[in-house]
Amino acid sequence: DDISDYQTVYATKEGSIAVPTAGLHFDTQTLENIRSKISGIVEITLHVGAGTFLPVKVENVLDHDMHEEWGSLDQATSDIINKAKLNNKKIIAVGTTSLRILETIAIENNGVVKPWSGFTKLYITPGFKFKIIDILITNFHLPKSTLLMLVSAFFGREELFNIYNHAINKKYRFFSYGDSCLFPKKIDG
Repeated sequence: DDISDYQTVYATKEGSIAVPTAGLHFDTQTLENIRSKISGIVEITLHVGAGTFLPVKVENVLDHDMHEEWGSLDQATSDIINKAKLNNKKIIAVGTTSLRILETIAIENNGVVKPWSGFTKLYITPGFKFKIIDILITNFHLPKSTLLMLVSAFFGREELFNIYNHAINKKYRFFSYGDSCLFPKKIDG
C-alpha cells in the first residue's frame, strides 16, 4: 500500500525521496479542523533526502557529513510567517525537514524568512539557537540519528529521553509509521 498511501494528503509536487513522515498524521478533515481554529497554515515544498534515514556512524557527532534536502517557499508564505513572528504568534513546523528549511532561511537572512529555493545541509545539534520555529510536530526517531539530535537540541536532551523512555515502556511506534509528538522549544533554545 506504500505506493498509494505513503504520501501526505497535501503533497502536490514530485521529487522527494521519502514522505515527510510527520505529515502522515494529518488527513483532510484534521487539516480543515485546524484551519478553522488557527490563523493560518502555510505550505512549503520539501524534497526529503535519502540521507535523512542514515545513522550517524562517526565517533564525534560533529564530524558527521550531513545530508542535504531541497525546499522552496514563495513571497506570500514568507510574508505570513514574518507577520506571525512580529505578532508573537507561534510557528509550528510539521517535521524536521520543514524546521531545517525554515531555520536555514532565517540564518541566511538575519532571522527573517524570505522567498527561497535551494538545498540545506543544516546540521542541528544541542546548542543550536532556533530563530523561527517555536513548536515541532515530529515522529519518534531512532537512536544515532541526526533527527534525534535535532529534537534533542530543540526540546532538551534530558526531557526528550524521559519521554522516549515512557514511549518505549508503553510500546509506542517509532520512525516512519510511528506515533507523533508535539514538542515546544525549550526556553533557552
